[in-house]
Amino acid sequence: MSTGASQSGTVERVGYRLANTVERWMPSPFLFAIVLTYLVFAAALVLGQLELIEEPATGAAAGPFDLIEHWYDGFWEFLEFAMQMTLILMTGFALAYHPRANDLLVRLAKVPNTGPQAVVLVAVFAMAVAWIHWGFSLILGAIFAREMGKVAYQNGIDVHYPLLALSGYMGLGLTWHWGLSGSAPLLLTDASQVGEGTAFHMVPEEGIPLSQTIVHGYGITLTVLSIVFAALVLYFITPSGERSRDITEYIPESELFDTASDGGEAVDVASESSAPPTPAERLDNSLLLGSLIGLTGFGYVIYLLVTHGVDALNLNVVNFGFLMAGLLIWTNPSAYRDKFGEAATAAAGVILLFPFFAGIQGIMAGSGLAAEIADVMIGLATESTFPVIAWLTAAIVNAFVPSGGGEWIILGPPVLEAANGLGVDLGHATMAYAVGDAHTNLLNPFWAIPLLAITRIKAREMFGYAIVLLLALFPFLAAVLYLLPYEALAF
Repeated sequence: MSTGASQSGTVERVGYRLANTVERWMPSPFLFAIVLTYLVFAAALVLGQLELIEEPATGAAAGPFDLIEHWYDGFWEFLEFAMQMTLILMTGFALAYHPRANDLLVRLAKVPNTGPQAVVLVAVFAMAVAWIHWGFSLILGAIFAREMGKVAYQNGIDVHYPLLALSGYMGLGLTWHWGLSGSAPLLLTDASQVGEGTAFHMVPEEGIPLSQTIVHGYGITLTVLSIVFAALVLYFITPSGERSRDITEYIPESELFDTASDGGEAVDVASESSAPPTPAERLDNSLLLGSLIGLTGFGYVIYLLVTHGVDALNLNVVNFGFLMAGLLIWTNPSAYRDKFGEAATAAAGVILLFPFFAGIQGIMAGSGLAAEIADVMIGLATESTFPVIAWLTAAIVNAFVPSGGGEWIILGPPVLEAANGLGVDLGHATMAYAVGDAHTNLLNPFWAIPLLAITRIKAREMFGYAIVLLLALFPFLAAVLYLLPYEALAF
C-alpha cells in the first residue's frame, strides 16, 4: 500500500488533528456514562440550591438524597422501552448476519476504487438502511465497514479504517430518527404511550399518523438532503497516503482473513452430529415450522399495512415485523436462536448502559432540569425559528441522555406545547426535534457499542471524526430546518 505523503486539503488536516486529540482524551462508553452521571447530578444540585430549578412533583429544590432517589427511580422507569430498543438492535443483528446479506456486502465492497469512495459508499448505505431500521443499519453498517476495510487492504487501496467505522455509524448519527423505527414519531402514533396528565393531551386520541411525520415529504426531503451533505463532508475529510491506517492496524491479518471467525456462515445444527437426529432435534431444526410461523407473523404485518396503511406502524409492530422477517429468512428455528445468542453479546453494552442513562434521565426529569432546559430553549422560539430551536433542544439533552424515546417522554410535552402555541404543526415539530436526538449521537458513544465490537475500533479512535461531522452539520441543519417548508411538501 502507498505510504507517500499526500497533498491533503485543509478540511482533511483539521479533521485528522481533531481526531487525534479526541483519541487521546475520550473515555470508554461506560466511563462516559458514569462521568455524565456526576455532571448532571452536580448541575441539578447547584441549580436547585440557586432556586433556578424545582422538582415538578413538589415545587421545591431537590436535595442530594432526593437526586439519588430520582437516579434510582430512573433506572427502572423505561424497562419496556429499553426492551423495545434491545429487540430492534437484536432483530437487526440477526438479519444483518444472514449469509445472503453478508455476500451482498462483499460484492458492494468491491465497487470503490479510492479511499474516499469507500467511505462515502459505506456511509450512504448505512444512512439509507437506518431509515428502514436503525438496528439493522448499525449492525449491517459495522459489517460493511469491516468488509470494506478487508477488500481495500487486499486491493491496495488507501482507506482510513476508523473513518470507515464512523461511516457505518452514520445512520445512528443522522437519519434513523426520521425513519420507520424512529422512537418519537412512532410513539406519537399511540396517544396512550406518550404520557398522562402532560402536554401530550393535545395529541389526538388516535395519535399522529406517520403520514404527518416519517412518510411526509418534509421528513423524506430532510433525509435525502442530509445524506448528500454528510457524504460530501466525509469525502473531503478522508485521510490519504501516510495519514490513512488500514484495517490490519486494528485486527490481526491472521484473524481478519479467517473465514471461520467472520460469523457469516449459517450453522447447520442437524449436521453437527453423525448420529441420526432425535425427534426433538428434527423439531428444533424444522424449516416448515420456522417458515410457517414466520410467514404467519409477517403476513399479519402486511395485512395491517394493507388495511391501515403506514399509519398502522408503531414500535411494537415494527419489532414484531422484523422478528418475524428474521425467522422467515433463517427458517431454521435453531439457527435463528443461535444468531440471537450472538446478538445478545453485541447488545450487552447497550443493556448495561441503558439503565445508567435512564438514571441520568431520572435526575434530569425529577429535578426539573430537563424541563428547564426545554422551557429556556423553547422560550427563545418564534414560529419560523421553532424547528431550529426544537432541534437544538433535543441535541443538548441527547448529549446527556441518548435515548430517543425516553428523552421524548420528558421533552415531548414542552416541545409540543410550544409548537401548539406558536401554530406549528405537531408532526413538523416532532421531525425537527428528531434530528437533534440523532445528531448528538455523534458525540455520545452509547449506541456505537455494538459497532465498536464488530469493527474492533475503540470509541476514541473514531469519535474525533464523528465530532468533525457533528460540527459540520450544525450550519447545514440550521439552514435546512429554517428554510424547508412543511405544508408545501405534503403528499
